[in-house]
Amino acid sequence: MLKIPGYEDGPLVQGTAYLADPFFWPVHLGTCLRGEDARRAAFGADWDAAMKLYRVLSAEREWPVFSVPLSSGHTIHVVYRNIEGDHGVDYLIHHPAWSTAETLAVDDGHFMGPGMAWPELLSAARQPATEGVDDPDARLLLLFPTLGDAHLPGDATATLTSALTAFTVIEEPAEVARMLLEHQGQWTPAHWWLEDGVRINAGGHSHRNPSNAFALPAPRLSEISHALNGGAATGHPTSG
Repeated sequence: MLKIPGYEDGPLVQGTAYLADPFFWPVHLGTCLRGEDARRAAFGADWDAAMKLYRVLSAEREWPVFSVPLSSGHTIHVVYRNIEGDHGVDYLIHHPAWSTAETLAVDDGHFMGPGMAWPELLSAARQPATEGVDDPDARLLLLFPTLGDAHLPGDATATLTSALTAFTVIEEPAEVARMLLEHQGQWTPAHWWLEDGVRINAGGHSHRNPSNAFALPAPRLSEISHALNGGAATGHPTSG
């Protein structure tokens, strides 16, 4: 059984096989698809098949985990937390030098985020990997629910459309991409900036906003920022 340091709540299992199922993606992106029009565009006539897969993904006996290794040695773990009455998806980041994983974002009724800005989402998706989830488009879609960025580049829709085309059977991927980027995660898209070389945001529910009482400590914020942006962690990975 899989283990993530500091995350001992449930029976973790590899979920990589689900990525080949085109129904997985609209299910995974479901909380970002707000409104009947968005859900109709994403699921279409495949609603029943998608819901069947959702019931498998959310079964309490197994918690699927998808791991996205980064060049810095950190790994982002996407965990389907299948606790009865408290289902959700946890986005964790861990380095072997750390005693416990840290939370980037939480996608559930008590959401926490955003966890990434658009440049970080692209960077994390495109970093090379020889294990875990290694396809850049799959990584982009898998990590998309962590996004919350008020300033998107002009090519964001085209980039997301390309990923949806590669992995889904959505009939109008460009329209779904537009809808996803319009709403992004469950939080209000945040303003991001660099402070002493560290990317932080002003989101009221984000662990990466130093003004929040629950924010990650400064050394972690720095290390995570460098890892997501494709650079080596600041100095050596912090222990503890």
